[in-house]
Amino acid sequence: MSASQVFADLPTLAAHIRGVLADKKFVLLYAYNGTGKTRLSMEFKDIGKQAGGRDTLYYNAFTEDLFSWDNDLEGDTDRKLKINSASHFFDGLAELEMDNRIRPLLRRYVDFDFRIDTDDWFVRFFRDDDPDQNIKVSRGEENIFIWCFFLAIVQLAMDGAEAYQWVKFIYIDDPISSLDEHNAITVGNHLARFLERKDHAIRTVISSHHSLFYNVMWNEIKRIDRKFVPCLLSKSRQTGEFQLAYTGDTPFFHHLALLQDLHHAKETGQVFTHHFHSLRSLLEKSSIFHGYKDFATCIKQEEDDPDSTLYGRLVNFLSHGNYSFYDPVAMLPENREHFEKILADFLAFYPFNSALLPQAPAQAEAQ
Repeated sequence: MSASQVFADLPTLAAHIRGVLADKKFVLLYAYNGTGKTRLSMEFKDIGKQAGGRDTLYYNAFTEDLFSWDNDLEGDTDRKLKINSASHFFDGLAELEMDNRIRPLLRRYVDFDFRIDTDDWFVRFFRDDDPDQNIKVSRGEENIFIWCFFLAIVQLAMDGAEAYQWVKFIYIDDPISSLDEHNAITVGNHLARFLERKDHAIRTVISSHHSLFYNVMWNEIKRIDRKFVPCLLSKSRQTGEFQLAYTGDTPFFHHLALLQDLHHAKETGQVFTHHFHSLRSLLEKSSIFHGYKDFATCIKQEEDDPDSTLYGRLVNFLSHGNYSFYDPVAMLPENREHFEKILADFLAFYPFNSALLPQAPAQAEAQ
């Protein structure tokens, strides 16, 4: 398998990942928001449907849309979560006692209970101390419930339940949006308990933009299967092509990806305001990796350098502007000078292998 490959579009990339899973059991993808992770999961699912059937059980933003609230605006008493009964996600719901399968999973995260009505396709929530009072749970609690619903179905698929014998692949994209650090670790560890089962032939893809969750899953899956495939997904702004980079033996590969992007921007002169966001992210990830609390520690400091504090404040200030990645604005010359100095000092402080850093076209031609 080559270190990186380029794909013209998402269907081609999805077909490639399916090919990888012919020999591997796990693919772990890291990509920034806006790269196309969710669309990739749907392209992967659609390939399985082309033969007239289906083979992929998936969790992504569309899974959450299978549930919607009826807030009982007139009576303001019978609040319930509606289930889209047309989806194959709910195959066998009435026969498989899903309440009892979901409840022990959900209890790890929340203190409320629920009832599933399989006649009218509703879920009602209540507190243990007042089971007759239907409540509306928060958006975060709702997402946790849907996630545990999904895990219960994964469990059934791995058990070989007749209703889910069509599942050959599981595709999980960014479970539980807006995870805090504690829940990123908890959800990752909990998911690993399901993935470590070896009594089934189901293959799994996990994609995320959440760096901590990705690192948790990298360590968990590495423990389960040392032959798994970790990779970085990126998209070229110029060509629209997708690049899949296989990242080797470290979960901290996205530090290098950030560095490559920033170095390329500097060398080509395509430096935009949003690059200060990336620069701060690079410094933060590097400081955490080295055990420091403050990203300014990774800004090169010399005994006679009065600007070390200034540069830390500049990064802190300029990375908090409302700068869009999708509508890039050229960086002001003065700010660009600061950006280039901080980046150059970082590279001097942490001497990465220069062969990993892309060169500007003029430099490459001169060699």
